[in-house]
Amino acid sequence: MAPTIETPGDVERWFRAQAVDLWPAALGSLSLRKSPCTREHCTACERGDQHTSYVLYGRTKGRRTAVYVPDELEPEIRRALDNGRALQQLLNEAGRRYTKAVKHQRALAQESER
Repeated sequence: MAPTIETPGDVERWFRAQAVDLWPAALGSLSLRKSPCTREHCTACERGDQHTSYVLYGRTKGRRTAVYVPDELEPEIRRALDNGRALQQLLNEAGRRYTKAVKHQRALAQESER
C-alpha cells in the first residue's frame, strides 16, 4: 500500500480537527509549594507547619513567572497544561506533515513545468 500523499490543505484540516478539543491550553508547570504565611503570630507557622498552595510557573520574555492558583482551580489548570503538552506534540507532527506536503506540491509544480 502506497503512503498517503497529503496536500497543505489536508494537513490544515487534520490539524484543526485534532486541535478542536485542546482548549483550554497552557504551557508551564504546576507545583504544590509549602511556605510560611505573612500573618503575624500564625499558630501553624509558629509550630513549624507550613501552608501549601499551588503555583503555575512559566516564562515570559525569557523570565520565569509565577502565578498563584487557588486549590479549587488546580484541576482546571492541570487540564490546561495537559492540553498544552498535547498541542505541542500536535504542532510537531503538523510541522513534519506540512513540510512533506509543501515539498510534494513543489515537486508536482516543477514536473508540470517540464
